[in-house]
Amino acid sequence: MSDFLPKDYEVPLKSGNYMKFQDGENKFRILASPILGWETWKDLPEGGRKPVRTTMDKPFTTEEVEGGDPNNVKHFWAMPVWNYQEERMQILEITQKGIQKSIRAMEKSEDWGSPLEYDILVTKTGQKLETEYQVMPKPPKKLDPGIVKLFEDMQINLPALFVGGDPFAGDKVDPDEADKAISEGRT
Repeated sequence: MSDFLPKDYEVPLKSGNYMKFQDGENKFRILASPILGWETWKDLPEGGRKPVRTTMDKPFTTEEVEGGDPNNVKHFWAMPVWNYQEERMQILEITQKGIQKSIRAMEKSEDWGSPLEYDILVTKTGQKLETEYQVMPKPPKKLDPGIVKLFEDMQINLPALFVGGDPFAGDKVDPDEADKAISEGRT
């Protein structure tokens, strides 16, 4: 073995402000109720793609999906979470129906109740069309007060996602303003 890199070096898996499910176990705590909506992706003229979102009560029209696939509109949940692997606050967007149904079932259960009261473990296996997710709640426990304080101080504004804004940048967009921007085609 060479001395090119330290013997115990591993490539960091940090994913910025947005949590993505990695292969294996993904443990997180939901910190607030999610925003709900519809999402598609548009190709950009300069290359790349960008998400376009609308609120739950305003599905996309064919014209709004121009440059995207009208058959690839997905229902999403977006919520702030504490990602235990990265030890940081992130936004988790869930479009996988199986994960949504599992969390909804836990919420409706008398034994589990609100997912704000316990950690959730999502285990991802497989690749592409063979990907599977298994969802398991962890025993309820109080969230570390330091995490609670950090979350309160960050003032994450999820409705900014509806107008292409950055929820971490202090963009103050309320859901009614997002609906108005969407209906006026300003997104």
